[in-house]
Parts: sequence; structure tokens; C-alpha cells
Amino acid sequence: MIRSMLLTAGLALAALPALADPDPADWDAVLEEAQGQTVFWHAWGGSTPTNDFIAWAGRRVAEDHGVTVEHVKLTDTADAVTRVLSEKQAGRDTGGAVDLIWINGPNFAAMKDAGLLFGPFAEQLPNWRYVDVDGKTVRTDFTVPTAGYESPWAMAQVVFMHDTADLPDRLGSMAAIRDWAAANPGRFTYPQPPDFLGVTFLKQVLLDITADAAVLAQPVDDANYDRAVDPLWAYLDSLTPALWRDGRAYPANGPAQLQLITDDEIDLAISFSPGEASTAIETGQLPPTVRTFVLDRGTLGNASFVAIPYNSGAKAGAMVLADFLLSPEAQLRAQDPAILGYGTVLDMDALPAADREAFAALDLGVATLSPAELGQVLPEPHPSWMTRIAADWQRRYGTGQ
Repeated sequence: MIRSMLLTAGLALAALPALADPDPADWDAVLEEAQGQTVFWHAWGGSTPTNDFIAWAGRRVAEDHGVTVEHVKLTDTADAVTRVLSEKQAGRDTGGAVDLIWINGPNFAAMKDAGLLFGPFAEQLPNWRYVDVDGKTVRTDFTVPTAGYESPWAMAQVVFMHDTADLPDRLGSMAAIRDWAAANPGRFTYPQPPDFLGVTFLKQVLLDITADAAVLAQPVDDANYDRAVDPLWAYLDSLTPALWRDGRAYPANGPAQLQLITDDEIDLAISFSPGEASTAIETGQLPPTVRTFVLDRGTLGNASFVAIPYNSGAKAGAMVLADFLLSPEAQLRAQDPAILGYGTVLDMDALPAADREAFAALDLGVATLSPAELGQVLPEPHPSWMTRIAADWQRRYGTGQ
């Protein structure tokens, strides 16, 4: 009898409908559901200023909305993607371990293609009304349409940081950087791929030296791959012997690269944040003689996004956090070089007057180029190119070769 009752109860529970996902169009209901949720935000953890900003954002959404944010520090975003994929394969379609991911490029494309994302939600967030959808690449990610499955929160563009005490003048092309490195051996390097900044350097080389960048906007195929990337390998073959430690070792990431400038081991480094040098000067991580430049033909640019896995158990809280990251308050703080120095995704003309004035009054820092000085922003190649190029780089130039 007891067994029969338990079986009947179990069948009744199984018949209950699964809880519906929160509807971003019903924001009041989202806010109500988010109260008391904990959002596990899987985000790169290799930068103290970035970690501090994430901690601040967590405190703010806790104060305003009762949402707790736990920063799960990543060295590689692919780790979070693999976690979600493993949960899907195991049938864990609710209560996943990842609630929000700082993501873009190949990782976003992989999750979107595999049906691992919740959405669309981004363009229904209340603060989306302030986003610059015409002037900034916030609706595509490495040529892949975001379709509302990820929300932007920062803009990035390649700049080169140089210590003017040793390298006083800008260099206008990747060819000029190679020639300078050859004349000053050991004074330049870049992070080791597959670190995202190291891969960014490879993309910047390719975009600057290729005769036809249009092919890079399409998925890679065997028919065009070798012809397109052969100039990259030729460039690196000539550059590598002139690198720091003769190209036999590379800094692990961006912060390690900055330390080499501070230690006066190198004079030139790549960054994906126009405000990074000013921030690092402000915090004492770089000497005050460091400045930045861009290349004559333009430099690579993209947006940083956040996305919500399909099986997150805190989708409402994750949307609340994503919306806060789009707020003028959070965007202003992120752009402050004393905090992060990230570029904003917002349209100044869409903001209330007080917020426009606050952005206008912000001192972007001694080493930060003005928007006009940043020049042309070049689009990202299709993500399939960089996946293949990074793997080939490791075979050709990886340490231990």
C-alpha cells in the first residue's frame, strides 16, 4: 500500500510541468523571480581591476535587487562551455553550474550552434534602449549574428603600448613593427596562443598584411586556407627570432606581458583595451612614459558579451546582472581608467543629460587615444579561422619546438 502511494505520488510529481523560463518582456516578473537567486558568473579572472569591477557589480545588484553574484574565475572561457556541454550530454537540463558567461567569438558560436544558450533576451533588457546599435558591433560577434542570445557590456579595440623612454615614435604597420623588432631584438613579444590576446595578435597581423580581408569574413575551408594564411606564417618566420627570448618562450597572458614592460625587458606590447595603459599607469603597473598607438590601416575591434546557458537555474538573476552591466552607472565606472578603462557600448545621444555630462567629464587618462585618434575599427574574422590558425601556430611556433 505504502509502495503504491509512493509510486502514485512520484507519477503525480513527474506529471507536473517544468517551471517556465522567465520572460524578459515581463521585467517586473523577472525582478521578482531574481530576488534571492545566486548567479554564478564564469568570467576571466586574470586581471585584478576586472575582478574588482565584477565584485563591485555584484554588490550593486545585491543592494538593488537581492541577487548574489559569485565570480567563478576562468583562465579559459572554453572551460565553462565544456561544463555546459557536459551537463547537456548528461541530461542535466535544469540547475546547471553556470548561470552567466563572459563570452565572445568561437565560444559563442559553439554554444549557439549546439543549442546551449537561453534566449533571446538581450534586446528586451530595459537598459538596451541606451545601446549604440548603429555605431558599434553589438549585434554580431565575429561575424555571427547574436540574435539576442548575448548582451554586450564592453567595447575593445587593439592598440599597441610603447614605452616612449625607449621607443618614442609610433609604428604604423605590422611590417614596421617587424622591422623595428629586427633592429631591436628581444624588445617585443606577445602572449602565447591560445591565450585570447595572443590569438588577437595573429589576427591583427593577418588583417594588416593581407591583400583581401573579405575572405576572412566567411567560414574557413581547405580551398582558401593556405593561400590566405601563408603570408602570416612568412611574417612570423621573420619576426620570431627577434622576439623576447628569441621566440622560445612567451608571456602567458596580457598581465604577464605588462610586467615585462615594467621590468624593462620589452618596449612594445599589444592590448585589446584602448584604456588599459592609462589604467595600468594609474595603478602603478606601468611606468608613466607608456603611450599607445594604432596602425594606419586600422585595428581589430569587438565587443565583450555575456550569455546565459540554457540550463541555468538563475536565469532571472542573470538577466538582472546583464541589464545592470548596460546601465549608465556601470558603463561609466567601467570606462574610468582608474577602474578599468573599457570602451562603452552606449550611445551618448540616447542617454539622459546628466549621464551624458558624466561621460563627457570623464578623464580617459594620459595614454588613451581619443575616438578620432583610434581610427578605423576592423571587423573580426569568422571564428573558424582563428580556431584553425591558433592550432597551426602551436604546431609551428609553440614552445618546446
